[in-house]
Amino acid sequence: MIRTPLCDLLGMEYPIIQGGMAWVGTAELVAAVSNAGGLGIVGGGNAPPEEVAREIRLAKEMTDKPFGLNIPLAISGYADEIVTLCIEEDVKIVVIGAWRPGDHIARLKEAGIVVIPVVASVALAKRLERQGADALVAEGMESGGHIGDVATMPLVPQVVDAVDIPVIAAGGIADGRALVAALALGAQGIQMGTRFICTTECTAHENYKRAILKARDRSTMTTGHSLGHPVRAIRNPMVHQFEELEKRGISEEEIIEFGTGKLRLAAIEGDTKNGSVMAGQIAGMIDDIVPVKELIERIVAEAEEIIARLQGVAN
Repeated sequence: MIRTPLCDLLGMEYPIIQGGMAWVGTAELVAAVSNAGGLGIVGGGNAPPEEVAREIRLAKEMTDKPFGLNIPLAISGYADEIVTLCIEEDVKIVVIGAWRPGDHIARLKEAGIVVIPVVASVALAKRLERQGADALVAEGMESGGHIGDVATMPLVPQVVDAVDIPVIAAGGIADGRALVAALALGAQGIQMGTRFICTTECTAHENYKRAILKARDRSTMTTGHSLGHPVRAIRNPMVHQFEELEKRGISEEEIIEFGTGKLRLAAIEGDTKNGSVMAGQIAGMIDDIVPVKELIERIVAEAEEIIARLQGVAN
């Protein structure tokens, strides 16, 4: 069985973590992932504390396994309150956006919470290790949503070499082959977002899921470069309009106003033309919607088969 020290740190059976996606990282998906042996992560997004608290409490009702919460500092307007909520609700694990973490890491650590920042560069990885991070998610630009500018393949081994804490690979990961590749690069686990959207337990709108199923290798594009926070999503009229607005040089305030609420429009209301269908480049490899347990077991079985085959070749 594939097991790494990260599994012991986070209390999971398999080194597979669900990305904490806003709007779709709900208790239903979180509990399903944790119950299947991975680690589910509640997507905090920019939700107010009362909504996040509701998801945390519901997840506790649906699983007795460990799960975590994601706080994306770049977009959350309630970071201080959510950190307090994590402490009050006895959340064991927090995945935190590494944009200006300030005193958040120290507060969480003082409460005995495992803190896992998401990083897109070696320099940031080193700094957050010094600040007390327990592990790191090294997320490549292949990911959906907010991204950095270094791809997964070169980013992960450089972060692994630079720090002494466990590294989780993210970006462009959807199957057992990618799990084996991540382990070969030195990571102790993987984080998947887009792949988990296309599961039966994910509450994302069916239109959102179908948009991912229809995607191909070049179906995604990035916008938001003028803001310094690029976002990857599936090409649609909204994304092309966003790109055109950026080219015209409209103000940052106007761009933010245009983009506000677009993820919810696609993920919850199902408007995949005018909403932002955030998804990673791996969308082109996803062609089915399956239960979380089946997906995780399939990934682990494929990875174990590959490792056994490689060991046979080596012998």
